[in-house]
Amino acid sequence: MKKPAGGLGRQIVLSTVISTVASVLITIIGLYIFYGVIIRVAPHMLFPLTDDWRPHGIEWLLIGLFCVVSTGIAVLVATRLARRIVQPLVSVAQTARIIADGNIKVRARSDDRAPTEATMLVEDFNLLADRLEQAGEAVRRWNATIAHELRTPVTILSGRLQGLADGVFAPDPPLLRSLVTQVNALTRLIEDLRTVSLMEGGRLDMRFQQVDLAEEMETVVRLMQPELEAAGFRIVTAFDRGLCYVDTARIRQALMALLENAHRHADPGQLAVTLRISSSSVLLSVTDEGPGMTEEFARHAFDPFRRYMEQGGAAKGSGLGLSVVRGIAEAHGGAATYRTVNGGSCFTLTLSRWKPRGPSVPTQGDLA
Repeated sequence: MKKPAGGLGRQIVLSTVISTVASVLITIIGLYIFYGVIIRVAPHMLFPLTDDWRPHGIEWLLIGLFCVVSTGIAVLVATRLARRIVQPLVSVAQTARIIADGNIKVRARSDDRAPTEATMLVEDFNLLADRLEQAGEAVRRWNATIAHELRTPVTILSGRLQGLADGVFAPDPPLLRSLVTQVNALTRLIEDLRTVSLMEGGRLDMRFQQVDLAEEMETVVRLMQPELEAAGFRIVTAFDRGLCYVDTARIRQALMALLENAHRHADPGQLAVTLRISSSSVLLSVTDEGPGMTEEFARHAFDPFRRYMEQGGAAKGSGLGLSVVRGIAEAHGGAATYRTVNGGSCFTLTLSRWKPRGPSVPTQGDLA
């Protein structure tokens, strides 16, 4: 980054002082030289002296000349300062008009001599333009990805319903169950999209109440246990008891998302669900036996559609589950994290036990 030339106020004061001092010095030195030369060369122009000390003749001409020179210096200094101030502002204005016309890749410019305030303005404007460009790209990516994710279940439903209407398929229980499965998947996808959109807009509806969180976790585990055990998972639970101030519906949603994530991506084996409660914090963890995520991908695992964008059509799921988990954790004044444990994945929700005060991650020593 270019080093700014200094504060605008400081430059204005300095320029004013320089102009004033230069004018005074020019006047004093000029008059000193003038009278020194006149006294030596043409003293008759000044003598005989009189009691009238008002300037006469050539003295007025000299004073006028000095004023013109001083004014020229002041104009020169002021013009240079104005150019250094105005050039970044003009660049910002012109760039803003170009961006308003649809070209969001242009950026404003400033030089090394621009004042600090003008440089900061240009940098902040360019940062805003960068964010605007990123937001536009994100919207286009979201639209394309959402269309892709919705198209698959809708196409399946449309084809099978059309087959039922044409008599190609018999309305037997297996086909109907398959249609219900597709509808449920579509419903979950729409709910995840809605949740992520509300979270990013800061409008996620939260309804906190005091509950025994262990009972809520047991309810979710019992609901999903048959499906997980049928897939080869063995669920192990360890829940601390205690009242917590949470949104039970959102916590159930987060735990279901973590269990579904393990069902899709983890190898069959032990699946540990733990709940640890301290005086001020809650840790909810889901740990599988692998395979874990790569370090590079783990840094972005909680971003919306990240798995889809990384893996293309080969990925399972919509890539929204973990972003929903993160948003729910942050809405509870906590965070969602990932770490590898014995080669497996461990996803942890760190929540504030009582009234949320913003995202925070307590230390292990805070948990008894």
